[in-house]
Amino acid sequence: MSGKVAQRMHISLASPFIMEMWAIIFLVEFVKGSLLVALLPVYMENILGLSVTVVGFAFALQYLGDNLFRSPFGWVMERIGYRWTMTGALLLLVVAVGMIVYAKDAVSLSIACLILGIGTSPLWPCTMTGITELAGSTKSGSSGAAMGAVEMASLAGTGIGPITMNFLMDHGGQGYRTVFLVLMGCAAAVAAVALLLPSKIGGHAPHVVRDLHSEEAPVEQRRPFQPLQSLKRTMHAVRSSLKVSRLLFPALFLQAFAIGLMTPVVTLFAHSELHVTPNQFSLLLIAGGGITVLALIPAGKLVDRIGTTVFLNIGFLLAAGSLAFFSQVRWLPLAFCAVALVGVSYALILPAWNAFIALQVPKGERGTVWGLFLTLQGSGMVAGPVLSGRLWDSVSHSAPFLASSFVMVLLFGLHLLIVHRTKLKTGTS
Repeated sequence: MSGKVAQRMHISLASPFIMEMWAIIFLVEFVKGSLLVALLPVYMENILGLSVTVVGFAFALQYLGDNLFRSPFGWVMERIGYRWTMTGALLLLVVAVGMIVYAKDAVSLSIACLILGIGTSPLWPCTMTGITELAGSTKSGSSGAAMGAVEMASLAGTGIGPITMNFLMDHGGQGYRTVFLVLMGCAAAVAAVALLLPSKIGGHAPHVVRDLHSEEAPVEQRRPFQPLQSLKRTMHAVRSSLKVSRLLFPALFLQAFAIGLMTPVVTLFAHSELHVTPNQFSLLLIAGGGITVLALIPAGKLVDRIGTTVFLNIGFLLAAGSLAFFSQVRWLPLAFCAVALVGVSYALILPAWNAFIALQVPKGERGTVWGLFLTLQGSGMVAGPVLSGRLWDSVSHSAPFLASSFVMVLLFGLHLLIVHRTKLKTGTS
């Protein structure tokens, strides 16, 4: 096999698109993590004197904007390409941070949070569509390593952002306005990086861009863009090309729902049940998140070699067991073991899950379908915290983690059924 053929076997993590999206994802999650985790809750409550209810409403608008606009932006991306979709949206990120700097009331901050969500909503549809198209141009069609790389960028940005902002606030003597302006500079930088993105990847041009502007296109196709007619054609194309198991849709919801069940209560559990100090809690986060980040790319490369099925089966079962274990431990060394196992399980699940979903996406209207899938998946992150709080207050402090464990078992079963039905349809053994 020649060197050129070997290079086309898998996606190169050093390809310009992957490197550019890695930088964009890291910076976007750095800004969002800094705002949502470290700065806004304290700033809105302690500095502006807003109630916790207002804080929760503003954050809900951010998640709403992020989820509702994923599919529309995926549709737009199919028509104008990656560069201008991402650049235009990320300029909204600059606007949102700018509004936060000068906002003094609940309405202004809530609108800023909504704009923040809208501005970041095309991030994952564009990333997943681009990786899927790159995978389609390789001989293997595998995308596990690339999926692991972008997930690593996301987790690293989300973790490093709040740590950096807390350091600037506590040790750098900086006020809120200064750190907000730093984040505004980061937002401007990420919009500038988006200008480096291609409009298309290889021969996979967004189909309307190709149809309307190609010299080889028939004359009747080179007509002014008509959004309503294009939307109708899109809906028809999605309905005719999307041939997936119906079980995939609840699986998409449940995958994020399992995370959403844990997210609001893990800090409360650590303090109320494990009685950890702030430093011990930071070490717990490193034990879980650090292991996940370090293992994502190696796990992704193994997914490319072995396939997604083994990793998802092991990952779902390991996550179910380790979450149930974590819910019952009250001794800190065992808690570290449980958290480390959760981190390993998610390192197995995340690249394999995204690569598995990528295989379900049809070649036509990839951006729209990825947006649809990610919107459905994101709705689980909205619903999970709602049930989590009720379980915490009404059942027990262990209940959210046990519920998340049960959801992982459901995902294991759904995945087996989806794979089985796919094999029956394709006639593979």
